Amino acid sequence: MLKKLGILFLSASFLTACETTNPYTGESQVSKTATGATIGAVAGALGGLMVGGSSHAQRNAVLIGAGVGALGGGLIGNYMDRQEAELRQQLQGTGVSVTRVGDQIRLNMPGNITFNTDQDSVKGQFYPVLNSVAIVLKKYNKSLVDVFGFTDSTGSLQHNQDLSQRRALSVANYLNSQGIDGRRLAVQGYGPSNPIASNDTVEGRSQNRRVEIQIAPLRQDGY
Repeated sequence: MLKKLGILFLSASFLTACETTNPYTGESQVSKTATGATIGAVAGALGGLMVGGSSHAQRNAVLIGAGVGALGGGLIGNYMDRQEAELRQQLQGTGVSVTRVGDQIRLNMPGNITFNTDQDSVKGQFYPVLNSVAIVLKKYNKSLVDVFGFTDSTGSLQHNQDLSQRRALSVANYLNSQGIDGRRLAVQGYGPSNPIASNDTVEGRSQNRRVEIQIAPLRQDGY
């Protein structure tokens, strides 16, 4: 349902024409306004998957309107506690880290176990890990799922931006193929932005090449 990637690839030509210069670094970067407009134009063609970082409030409204039960009050913490515990159990020893930040859960999937160098197809040996994630996400369907892609700073900004977007989309598409409702999912590529280590070292660059899955509760009061 969500594998119409050709539309996303076509959008790259628009992004190329929409680079601006960062006034602080002097480096070329993709205009956020242009990126949002371009990605927004293709989101509807991707079968419900929100490419470009749909807000939680938007997905909340869609899912609640479709009859998916939402969480409120003290139920949220307990629900996310149980989901976190099952994710930790499923992902133990896989190389994927599980971090809890407030009511959100973040899964960090290092690039060396998810993708081959400069490729956007998920490694076959990583499918079982994503299957484990999907098992938990299906059980805890009252949650929203953001898939973020990141690269190191090697290569052009445009190439890294496109690669990070395609990698995040590949992960989201796989989760959708395992039964995760596309209306819960949103995808965003950040290229070399938001590094978690220095790009000046081999080890740092390896850490920066990653896909993160952020899981948040589907709330009655929006988000």
